[in-house]
Amino acid sequence: MKNIYTIIILALILSSCGADKKKSVEAVIATNNLEEIRAKKEQLISEEIKIVGQLNLLEEKIEELDTTKRVPLISTFIAKEEVFYHYLELQGNVSTKDLLVIYPEYAGILIKVYVKEGQRVSKGQTLAKIDDGGLSQQLAQLQIQTDLAKTTFERQERLWNQNIGSELQYLQAKSNYEAQQQAVNQIQIQLDKTIVKAPFTGTIDDVISEQGSVVAPGQSQLMRIVNLNNMYIETNVPESYVSSITKNKKVEVNFPVLGKTVYAKVRQAGDYINPANRTFKVEIAIPNKDKSIKPNLTAKLKINDYTNERALLIPQSIISEDANGQQYIYVIKDKKENNQGVAQKAIIKTGKTQGDVIEVLSGIVHGAEIIQEGARRVEEGQTVQVENK
Repeated sequence: MKNIYTIIILALILSSCGADKKKSVEAVIATNNLEEIRAKKEQLISEEIKIVGQLNLLEEKIEELDTTKRVPLISTFIAKEEVFYHYLELQGNVSTKDLLVIYPEYAGILIKVYVKEGQRVSKGQTLAKIDDGGLSQQLAQLQIQTDLAKTTFERQERLWNQNIGSELQYLQAKSNYEAQQQAVNQIQIQLDKTIVKAPFTGTIDDVISEQGSVVAPGQSQLMRIVNLNNMYIETNVPESYVSSITKNKKVEVNFPVLGKTVYAKVRQAGDYINPANRTFKVEIAIPNKDKSIKPNLTAKLKINDYTNERALLIPQSIISEDANGQQYIYVIKDKKENNQGVAQKAIIKTGKTQGDVIEVLSGIVHGAEIIQEGARRVEEGQTVQVENK
């Protein structure tokens, strides 16, 4: 605009000077008359001041009459109270309490394996048989001796009840019978250990020892059984969340490998703070109806640690900060029918963030019209044009 004024002034001056060739700038300079040159300069300065004054008057009138003057175009949104959930993001691994490698309780040859990998089994079902090394024959012999001891005792007891015979004979028969029963029970316990049974209902994940292998208690792995119904995730949570992450808190669980998200709750929150890493353990039960979730699968967790039922949320991108470190945004005041209003700075105090939005604790109220697009281009008190799609 200043350049335009300069050009106009020079054009008018040159035009006025050209009207009278005797008084043109070139002619005056050619005279080499100092007084005449100074007089010409003063004349031009006087004409310049007059023209500038006239231009200012014209500009003021244009501003007054121009209804289409340009103002910044911005978009706005209305601040509304809504429920705000904040989540703590962690990582964890899937586990199950029903995952077990089965070991034998008896040493011997694995003479029979009754199941295959992937087979569904029930609790108590026989999975394998170990050679008993003659225990069954010993049990049969002991059972015969026990039956005889029982018969002898019963007869002696009848005689004793009829006051026939000595007390010593009665006690000896009773003691012998009870000793035989204990011997049978001991053999039976040992014999039961040769039969491997399922500790719980599940699926045989792996048969480790083949039929015919020599196995020993606590050393030989027979097979692995797993139940995918009782799945859970265990993760470590920083101690600063000990009061906010508690039992029954909502959890969003994402499995990147499966491209699957499930919703669960905190089943258990530990009471012990690990002094090594200042964390406590949290356990989250995982629904697994389709059996797609496997043990040791990595999961991303979002645990709800904070909820505000009446939160005012705004995009983080519209927040600016002044020299004093105060955060501020712009709101619309004095909005007219033509959707023009005045931008007013609002100092705000913010809370927790989640994704692209942030919670505003103070500085704005429900129903405030906040500048969104163009928020960083406006100034305090500036007239703006609201253009919302």
